[in-house]
Amino acid sequence: MTQHTEPHPAIAVSVGDPAGIGPELLCEAWATRLKAQLPVFVAVGGANLLRAAADQRGLDCPIVPIGDMAEVEEAFQLGLPVLGDADADYRPASPDDAGAAFALHSLAQATRLVLTGKASAMATAPIAKGQLARVGFEYPGQTEFLAAACGMPAQDAVMMLAGPSLRTVPITVHCALADVPGLLNAELICHKTRIVAQALEHDFGIVRPRLALAGLNPHAGEDGKFGREEQTIIEPAIATLQGEGFDATGPHPADALFTPRARANYHAAVCMYHDQALIPLKALEFDEGVNVTLGLPIIRTSPDHGTAFDIAGKGLADAGAMCAAIRMAGECAQRRAQNALVEAPAANV
Repeated sequence: MTQHTEPHPAIAVSVGDPAGIGPELLCEAWATRLKAQLPVFVAVGGANLLRAAADQRGLDCPIVPIGDMAEVEEAFQLGLPVLGDADADYRPASPDDAGAAFALHSLAQATRLVLTGKASAMATAPIAKGQLARVGFEYPGQTEFLAAACGMPAQDAVMMLAGPSLRTVPITVHCALADVPGLLNAELICHKTRIVAQALEHDFGIVRPRLALAGLNPHAGEDGKFGREEQTIIEPAIATLQGEGFDATGPHPADALFTPRARANYHAAVCMYHDQALIPLKALEFDEGVNVTLGLPIIRTSPDHGTAFDIAGKGLADAGAMCAAIRMAGECAQRRAQNALVEAPAANV
Protein backbone atom coordinates (compact mmCIF):
# COMPACT_ATOMS: atom_id res chain seq x y z
CA MET A 1 0.00 0.00 0.00
CA THR A 2 1.35 3.43 -0.94
CA GLN A 3 1.52 5.74 2.06
CA HIS A 4 0.24 9.28 1.54
CA THR A 5 2.05 11.97 3.47
CA GLU A 6 1.08 15.60 3.97
CA PRO A 7 3.41 18.32 2.64
CA HIS A 8 6.07 19.28 5.17
CA PRO A 9 4.94 22.50 6.94
CA ALA A 10 6.91 25.62 6.08
CA ILE A 11 9.35 27.50 8.31
CA ALA A 12 7.84 30.61 9.93
CA VAL A 13 10.26 33.55 10.06
CA SER A 14 9.68 36.55 12.31
CA VAL A 15 10.78 39.77 10.63
CA GLY A 16 12.65 41.34 13.56
CA ASP A 17 13.13 45.05 14.11
CA PRO A 18 12.09 46.96 10.95
CA ALA A 19 14.97 49.42 11.43
CA GLY A 20 17.60 46.67 11.47
CA ILE A 21 19.06 44.37 8.84
CA GLY A 22 16.53 41.58 9.35
CA PRO A 23 14.03 42.63 6.64
CA GLU A 24 16.63 43.01 3.88
CA LEU A 25 18.33 39.73 4.81
CA LEU A 26 15.02 37.90 4.78
CA CYS A 27 14.42 39.15 1.23
CA GLU A 28 18.00 38.21 0.28
CA ALA A 29 17.36 34.71 1.63
CA TRP A 30 14.40 34.24 -0.70
CA ALA A 31 16.32 35.71 -3.65
CA THR A 32 19.17 33.20 -3.07
CA ARG A 33 16.94 30.32 -1.94
CA LEU A 34 18.07 27.91 -4.67
CA LYS A 35 21.79 28.52 -4.30
CA ALA A 36 21.48 28.44 -0.49
CA GLN A 37 19.33 25.27 -0.64
CA LEU A 38 16.64 26.68 1.61
CA PRO A 39 13.36 25.01 2.55
CA VAL A 40 10.02 26.75 2.01
CA PHE A 41 9.58 29.61 4.47
CA VAL A 42 7.12 32.40 5.14
CA ALA A 43 7.61 35.86 6.64
CA VAL A 44 5.16 36.68 9.42
CA GLY A 45 3.84 40.15 8.64
CA GLY A 46 5.44 43.17 7.02
CA ALA A 47 4.47 42.98 3.34
CA ASN A 48 5.07 46.68 2.63
CA LEU A 49 8.12 46.74 4.90
CA LEU A 50 9.72 43.82 3.09
CA ARG A 51 8.85 45.22 -0.33
CA ALA A 52 10.62 48.47 0.57
CA ALA A 53 13.62 46.59 2.00
CA ALA A 54 13.95 44.50 -1.17
CA ASP A 55 13.78 47.62 -3.33
CA GLN A 56 16.38 49.41 -1.18
CA ARG A 57 18.76 46.45 -1.59
CA GLY A 58 18.03 46.12 -5.31
CA LEU A 59 16.69 42.57 -5.04
CA ASP A 60 14.42 40.69 -7.38
CA CYS A 61 12.14 39.53 -4.58
CA PRO A 62 8.39 39.82 -5.28
CA ILE A 63 6.30 39.97 -2.12
CA VAL A 64 3.27 37.67 -2.10
CA PRO A 65 0.75 38.40 0.68
CA ILE A 66 -1.19 35.33 1.83
CA GLY A 67 -4.03 34.81 4.27
CA ASP A 68 -3.47 31.19 5.24
CA MET A 69 -0.54 28.81 5.70
CA ALA A 70 -2.12 26.49 3.14
CA GLU A 71 -1.08 29.02 0.47
CA VAL A 72 2.63 29.05 1.34
CA GLU A 73 3.91 26.31 -0.99
CA GLU A 74 2.39 27.84 -4.12
CA ALA A 75 3.22 31.42 -3.13
CA PHE A 76 6.87 30.54 -2.44
CA GLN A 77 7.35 29.72 -6.12
CA LEU A 78 6.28 33.26 -7.05
CA GLY A 79 7.96 35.32 -4.37
CA LEU A 80 8.42 35.71 -0.63
CA PRO A 81 5.14 34.72 1.07
CA VAL A 82 4.05 37.12 3.81
CA LEU A 83 1.33 35.98 6.20
CA GLY A 84 -1.01 38.48 7.84
CA ASP A 85 -1.79 42.18 7.62
CA ALA A 86 0.52 43.51 10.32
CA ASP A 87 3.03 45.95 8.87
CA ALA A 88 5.54 48.67 9.67
CA ASP A 89 7.31 51.53 7.96
CA TYR A 90 10.77 50.83 6.57
CA ARG A 91 13.05 53.31 8.28
CA PRO A 92 16.49 51.67 8.37
CA ALA A 93 18.74 52.76 11.24
CA SER A 94 15.86 54.66 12.90
CA PRO A 95 14.30 52.36 15.51
CA ASP A 96 11.08 53.48 17.17
CA ASP A 97 8.31 52.13 19.38
CA ALA A 98 6.00 51.34 16.46
CA GLY A 99 8.68 49.19 14.86
CA ALA A 100 9.37 47.41 18.15
CA ALA A 101 5.66 46.68 18.56
CA PHE A 102 5.58 45.17 15.08
CA ALA A 103 8.67 43.05 15.84
CA LEU A 104 7.00 41.69 18.98
CA HIS A 105 3.79 40.93 17.08
CA SER A 106 5.72 39.08 14.36
CA LEU A 107 7.61 37.04 16.98
CA ALA A 108 4.42 36.15 18.86
CA GLN A 109 2.60 35.13 15.67
CA ALA A 110 5.51 33.00 14.43
CA THR A 111 5.62 31.29 17.82
CA ARG A 112 1.90 30.59 17.66
CA LEU A 113 2.26 29.06 14.20
CA VAL A 114 4.90 26.58 15.29
CA LEU A 115 3.18 25.77 18.61
CA THR A 116 -0.02 24.88 16.75
CA GLY A 117 1.81 22.80 14.14
CA LYS A 118 1.00 25.10 11.23
CA ALA A 119 4.74 25.71 10.83
CA SER A 120 7.34 22.99 11.33
CA ALA A 121 9.91 25.35 12.88
CA MET A 122 10.67 29.02 13.33
CA ALA A 123 13.60 31.28 12.57
CA THR A 124 13.77 34.70 14.18
CA ALA A 125 15.33 37.81 12.71
CA PRO A 126 17.23 40.11 15.12
CA ILE A 127 15.43 42.29 17.64
CA ALA A 128 16.61 45.18 19.81
CA LYS A 129 15.97 44.08 23.40
CA GLY A 130 16.12 47.60 24.81
CA GLN A 131 13.65 48.86 22.23
CA LEU A 132 11.29 45.94 22.88
CA ALA A 133 11.34 46.66 26.61
CA ARG A 134 9.74 50.02 25.80
CA VAL A 135 6.67 48.25 24.41
CA GLY A 136 6.21 45.74 27.22
CA PHE A 137 8.67 42.92 26.43
CA GLU A 138 9.58 41.51 29.84
CA TYR A 139 12.20 38.93 28.90
CA PRO A 140 16.02 39.13 28.65
CA GLY A 141 15.80 37.82 25.08
CA GLN A 142 13.84 35.74 22.59
CA THR A 143 15.08 32.48 24.15
CA GLU A 144 13.39 33.24 27.48
CA PHE A 145 10.25 34.43 25.68
CA LEU A 146 10.01 31.12 23.83
CA ALA A 147 10.50 29.09 27.01
CA ALA A 148 7.59 30.95 28.62
CA ALA A 149 5.45 30.48 25.50
CA CYS A 150 6.09 26.74 25.75
CA GLY A 151 5.22 26.75 29.45
CA MET A 152 8.75 25.79 30.48
CA PRO A 153 11.27 27.22 32.96
CA ALA A 154 13.84 29.54 31.39
CA GLN A 155 16.71 27.21 32.34
CA ASP A 156 15.18 24.47 30.16
CA ALA A 157 15.75 26.61 27.05
CA VAL A 158 19.43 26.25 26.24
CA MET A 159 21.24 28.53 23.80
CA MET A 160 23.61 26.83 21.38
CA LEU A 161 25.66 28.71 18.81
CA ALA A 162 26.40 26.58 15.77
CA GLY A 163 28.58 27.02 12.72
CA PRO A 164 30.23 24.72 10.18
CA SER A 165 33.22 23.94 12.41
CA LEU A 166 32.10 24.73 15.96
CA ARG A 167 29.16 24.51 18.36
CA THR A 168 29.26 26.29 21.73
CA VAL A 169 26.84 26.49 24.66
CA PRO A 170 26.99 29.05 27.50
CA ILE A 171 25.82 27.75 30.89
CA THR A 172 25.18 31.27 32.20
CA VAL A 173 23.97 33.76 29.61
CA HIS A 174 22.74 37.32 30.11
CA CYS A 175 24.28 38.33 33.41
CA ALA A 176 27.19 40.38 34.70
CA LEU A 177 30.54 38.60 34.57
CA ALA A 178 30.95 39.27 38.30
CA ASP A 179 27.79 37.22 38.96
CA VAL A 180 28.92 34.10 37.07
CA PRO A 181 30.76 32.27 39.89
CA GLY A 182 27.75 32.63 42.17
CA LEU A 183 25.33 31.38 39.52
CA LEU A 184 27.33 28.31 38.58
CA ASN A 185 26.58 25.02 40.31
CA ALA A 186 26.98 21.37 39.41
CA GLU A 187 23.23 20.82 39.08
CA LEU A 188 22.86 23.63 36.54
CA ILE A 189 25.83 22.39 34.50
CA CYS A 190 24.49 18.83 34.45
CA HIS A 191 20.96 19.95 33.59
CA LYS A 192 21.97 22.04 30.60
CA THR A 193 24.58 19.56 29.37
CA ARG A 194 21.98 16.77 29.35
CA ILE A 195 19.71 18.96 27.22
CA VAL A 196 22.57 19.64 24.81
CA ALA A 197 23.43 15.96 24.45
CA GLN A 198 19.83 14.95 23.85
CA ALA A 199 19.27 17.71 21.28
CA LEU A 200 22.47 16.88 19.38
CA GLU A 201 21.26 13.30 19.09
CA HIS A 202 17.60 13.95 18.27
CA ASP A 203 17.76 17.14 16.20
CA PHE A 204 21.25 16.88 14.68
CA GLY A 205 21.56 13.11 14.27
CA ILE A 206 24.79 12.78 16.28
CA VAL A 207 25.02 9.40 17.99
CA ARG A 208 26.52 9.71 21.50
CA PRO A 209 27.80 13.28 21.12
CA ARG A 210 31.17 14.21 22.58
CA LEU A 211 30.99 17.22 24.89
CA ALA A 212 33.97 19.25 26.10
CA LEU A 213 33.36 21.35 29.21
CA ALA A 214 35.47 24.47 29.66
CA GLY A 215 36.94 25.63 32.92
CA LEU A 216 35.93 28.97 34.37
CA ASN A 217 39.33 30.30 35.41
CA PRO A 218 42.63 30.75 33.53
CA HIS A 219 44.33 27.41 32.90
CA ALA A 220 41.15 25.75 34.25
CA GLY A 221 42.17 26.94 37.71
CA GLU A 222 45.56 25.17 37.66
CA ASP A 223 44.81 22.95 40.65
CA GLY A 224 43.18 25.77 42.59
CA LYS A 225 45.94 28.34 42.12
CA PHE A 226 43.67 30.61 40.02
CA GLY A 227 40.31 29.64 41.50
CA ARG A 228 38.57 26.59 42.88
CA GLU A 229 35.34 26.47 40.82
CA GLU A 230 36.82 23.73 38.65
CA GLN A 231 37.45 21.52 41.69
CA THR A 232 34.27 22.28 43.61
CA ILE A 233 31.70 22.68 40.80
CA ILE A 234 32.80 21.69 37.30
CA GLU A 235 34.70 18.47 38.04
CA PRO A 236 31.85 17.03 40.17
CA ALA A 237 29.40 17.90 37.38
CA ILE A 238 31.54 16.09 34.81
CA ALA A 239 31.83 13.07 37.09
CA THR A 240 28.04 12.94 37.41
CA LEU A 241 27.55 13.20 33.66
CA GLN A 242 30.10 10.48 32.99
CA GLY A 243 28.37 8.28 35.56
CA GLU A 244 25.14 8.73 33.60
CA GLY A 245 26.83 7.56 30.41
CA PHE A 246 27.45 10.89 28.70
CA ASP A 247 30.71 11.41 26.81
CA ALA A 248 31.78 14.52 28.73
CA THR A 249 35.36 15.66 29.29
CA GLY A 250 37.10 18.51 31.07
CA PRO A 251 37.37 20.96 32.57
CA HIS A 252 39.49 22.15 29.64
CA PRO A 253 41.45 25.44 29.66
CA ALA A 254 39.31 27.73 27.53
CA ASP A 255 42.31 29.34 25.83
CA ALA A 256 43.18 26.03 24.14
CA LEU A 257 39.70 24.60 23.60
CA PHE A 258 39.00 26.22 20.24
CA THR A 259 42.14 25.44 18.26
CA PRO A 260 41.59 23.38 15.08
CA ARG A 261 43.09 20.28 16.70
CA ALA A 262 40.95 20.61 19.82
CA ARG A 263 37.74 21.23 17.85
CA ALA A 264 38.17 17.88 16.10
CA ASN A 265 37.69 16.08 19.43
CA TYR A 266 34.18 17.20 20.39
CA HIS A 267 30.76 17.96 18.92
CA ALA A 268 30.01 20.87 21.25
CA ALA A 269 31.92 22.96 23.78
CA VAL A 270 30.01 23.69 26.98
CA CYS A 271 31.21 27.04 28.32
CA MET A 272 30.69 28.68 31.66
CA TYR A 273 29.63 32.18 30.56
CA HIS A 274 28.30 34.15 27.60
CA ASP A 275 31.47 35.56 26.02
CA GLN A 276 33.46 32.38 26.58
CA ALA A 277 31.02 30.69 24.18
CA LEU A 278 30.20 33.52 21.77
CA ILE A 279 33.62 35.04 21.10
CA PRO A 280 35.14 31.93 19.45
CA LEU A 281 31.96 31.20 17.52
CA LYS A 282 31.70 34.73 16.16
CA ALA A 283 35.43 34.91 15.44
CA LEU A 284 35.31 31.71 13.38
CA GLU A 285 31.77 31.59 11.97
CA PHE A 286 30.28 35.10 12.08
CA ASP A 287 28.69 35.00 8.62
CA GLU A 288 27.35 31.47 9.10
CA GLY A 289 26.70 31.31 12.84
CA VAL A 290 23.27 30.23 14.03
CA ASN A 291 21.69 30.60 17.46
CA VAL A 292 19.66 27.44 18.17
CA THR A 293 17.34 27.08 21.14
CA LEU A 294 17.61 23.56 22.56
CA GLY A 295 15.32 21.82 25.02
CA LEU A 296 11.97 23.11 23.72
CA PRO A 297 9.15 21.14 22.07
CA ILE A 298 9.51 23.50 19.10
CA ILE A 299 12.46 24.24 16.83
CA ARG A 300 13.83 27.78 16.83
CA THR A 301 16.90 29.19 15.13
CA SER A 302 18.21 32.71 14.59
CA PRO A 303 21.19 34.30 12.85
CA ASP A 304 23.91 34.88 15.41
CA HIS A 305 24.13 38.63 14.93
CA GLY A 306 22.17 41.64 16.04
CA THR A 307 20.09 44.32 14.34
CA ALA A 308 23.19 46.19 13.07
CA PHE A 309 21.33 49.49 12.86
CA ASP A 310 24.53 51.19 11.71
CA ILE A 311 24.56 49.36 8.37
CA ALA A 312 20.83 48.75 7.87
CA GLY A 313 19.61 49.72 4.42
CA LYS A 314 23.11 50.16 3.01
CA GLY A 315 23.36 46.78 1.30
CA LEU A 316 26.39 45.82 3.40
CA ALA A 317 24.93 43.10 5.62
CA ASP A 318 25.77 39.49 4.74
CA ALA A 319 22.79 37.13 4.50
CA GLY A 320 24.85 34.00 5.20
CA ALA A 321 23.75 33.62 8.82
CA MET A 322 20.08 34.24 7.98
CA CYS A 323 20.22 31.59 5.27
CA ALA A 324 22.03 29.21 7.63
CA ALA A 325 19.36 29.74 10.31
CA ILE A 326 16.50 28.97 7.93
CA ARG A 327 18.33 25.97 6.48
CA MET A 328 19.15 24.58 9.94
CA ALA A 329 15.56 25.03 11.08
CA GLY A 330 14.42 22.98 8.10
CA GLU A 331 17.00 20.26 8.70
CA CYS A 332 16.07 19.91 12.37
CA ALA A 333 12.36 19.85 11.53
CA GLN A 334 12.91 17.13 8.95
CA ARG A 335 14.94 15.08 11.42
CA ARG A 336 12.25 15.40 14.09
CA ALA A 337 9.60 14.33 11.60
CA GLN A 338 11.66 11.29 10.62
CA ASN A 339 12.21 10.39 14.28
CA ALA A 340 8.49 10.66 14.93
CA LEU A 341 7.77 8.22 12.12
CA VAL A 342 10.31 5.75 13.49
CA GLU A 343 9.00 6.05 17.03
CA ALA A 344 5.31 5.90 16.14
CA PRO A 345 3.59 2.52 16.49
CA ALA A 346 2.89 0.74 13.22
CA ALA A 347 -0.53 1.67 11.84
CA ASN A 348 -3.04 -1.06 11.16
CA VAL A 349 -3.49 -1.51 7.41
